[in-house]
Amino acid sequence: MNIYDISKKAGVSIATVSRVLNGNEKVSEKTRQKILAVMEEAGYKPNAFARGLGLNTMKTVGILCANSSDAYLASAVYFMERELRKNDYNSILCCCGYELEDKQKYLELLLSKRVDAVVLVGSNFVESTPEKNKYILDAAGKVPIIILNGYLAADNVYCSLCDDKEATCRVTGRLLETGRKNLLYLCRAFSYSGQKKIEGFRQAFADKNMKLEEDQIQIFNGSIPEVKEMLSELSNRGVAFDGVLASDDELAIGALKYAKEKGLCVPGDLALVGYNNSKMGICCDPELTSIDNKLEFSCINAATVLMKVLEGSPVPSKTLFSADVVERGTTDIFAVRT
Repeated sequence: MNIYDISKKAGVSIATVSRVLNGNEKVSEKTRQKILAVMEEAGYKPNAFARGLGLNTMKTVGILCANSSDAYLASAVYFMERELRKNDYNSILCCCGYELEDKQKYLELLLSKRVDAVVLVGSNFVESTPEKNKYILDAAGKVPIIILNGYLAADNVYCSLCDDKEATCRVTGRLLETGRKNLLYLCRAFSYSGQKKIEGFRQAFADKNMKLEEDQIQIFNGSIPEVKEMLSELSNRGVAFDGVLASDDELAIGALKYAKEKGLCVPGDLALVGYNNSKMGICCDPELTSIDNKLEFSCINAATVLMKVLEGSPVPSKTLFSADVVERGTTDIFAVRT
């Protein structure tokens, strides 16, 4: 049964049925109930796309992430989809990889589906040069854009993120204060978040008027075994380190594997701090101290902001919040413990 059959059985025009489907108030309550009763009796469900055209909303949000096999991004997608569902919004997920051309292509694909908004999951969408961010700005001219864990100042772009620079600076500073002098920082890439973490690491040394050697920052996009091997090579080259901070928990666990292989005492000989406070951190021995960037809270906040934007309510373009340090067995100097 279609809209024409409904109109015929209810004894009303197709336009009147359309008004009821679209929530138009210019239909008497008696007629509305009559049409709804016919649809219920017939088990009629209006086509979502056709109804969306009339209401000017598809009640659907696009979610764009680089790699859904990444534990952090997968968790973010889960939390975002959950919060959207709570607000009666469906979601369409696209995994686009890390190449700019693919990001542009998949963002355009989501817009072609007439989504009400797009959520960009991860700071890798924010490029270092303005011209490379043009595709985001163009999309923001059509629908609201939410950036999770990244920041881009632009109209109709709303960002929810942790203060990664402050968190990394605070933890690095604490390690330096308690006698660790040869700290090593491991990170994967120069994304927005990655850059902020490196800035925080550098700032801690500057605050203490301590010299930071370039080999104390290692950009390395490797697996856990590869991190272990990389640290062994650094040690063999004479690079000394008594503490390792990492931009994610996987890198930090690679450092823990290195310590185990070398017979080092953790945290006595080598202190280790990860980032993201993922479940991975409690699956190693000793359990990993990690910076909790409050991913779930960030996603809840992002969804709340988006709902207000779609309602036409004023909201801040940027929500920045502080991280916690969850101390476990790889350090013994922080306050928050589990």
